[in-house]
Amino acid sequence: MITITNLSKKYKNAEEYAVKNLSLTINDGEVFGFIGSNGAGKSTTIKCITGILPFNEGTIEVAGYDLAKDAISAKKNIGYVSDNHSVYDKLSGREYVNFLANVYGVSKEVRDSRLNYLALRFDLLDKLDSPIKSYSHGMKQKICVIGALIHEPKVWVLDEPLTGLDPKSAKELKELMREHCEKGNVVFFSSHVLEVVEKLCDRVAIIKNGEIIALFTMAELEEKQQGKSLEDIFLELTEGKVCVDKEKYNEVTLNVENNGKEQNNISKIDPNLIKVNGNQEKTACDSQNDLTNEQ
Repeated sequence: MITITNLSKKYKNAEEYAVKNLSLTINDGEVFGFIGSNGAGKSTTIKCITGILPFNEGTIEVAGYDLAKDAISAKKNIGYVSDNHSVYDKLSGREYVNFLANVYGVSKEVRDSRLNYLALRFDLLDKLDSPIKSYSHGMKQKICVIGALIHEPKVWVLDEPLTGLDPKSAKELKELMREHCEKGNVVFFSSHVLEVVEKLCDRVAIIKNGEIIALFTMAELEEKQQGKSLEDIFLELTEGKVCVDKEKYNEVTLNVENNGKEQNNISKIDPNLIKVNGNQEKTACDSQNDLTNEQ
């Protein structure tokens, strides 16, 4: 459903590529998680997929359409929820969704049915005729989600979709993402909430410095992680940190230098900046072997 081949993007006057030689294939019926640290290239990749940003090299196909050769057909198959609530806030919620339905050619009967159904699920039915500028942060996120789904896109792209949502709405969104894929569609989303990514996704890619450094199914992760969470794996791959049991970690007593001050009990110091016997900086996720050797 989405095929990215050797995608590269460099911003004007930048010395380095924001995304470099990135290739991915996202299959029909798949919830695909795209994770990385701030500045890793997630949003740039997403904006290239949705046609918001031009790219320097490579190709992107969405639902069989080459984005560079037939952008309109490709974009007709995309529903996009950005991370910054790009909405016309002088419109009411209903007017905004109707505008998007007109753009995508959704009939009045179909749009009304979908709008009422989705607004009911997100507890937004009684606010549809209020101006969006009066909405809370979470309500704006909900109307963006509804607008992105009004044309039943084959590819649903979400950038940090859970931001600002209350627990009930977050649960509804996660259920909608899974339901969307059960129809044979694709969900491609980026999130810093790794627990959600781990529970929801079929496959996950980790991006660092504009390049994919890991790609795996959740079944593969479960088989190989040996008790580690996705968060642990993510930190190991992106930060070089090996997470340990914090209770055991806090039991270890060392001669520790923290910002130039000698302390004896590791539980008393800032775990985010630790130097052991003058060696390189370590964090609360450094290997237990290093700590044990210092005893």
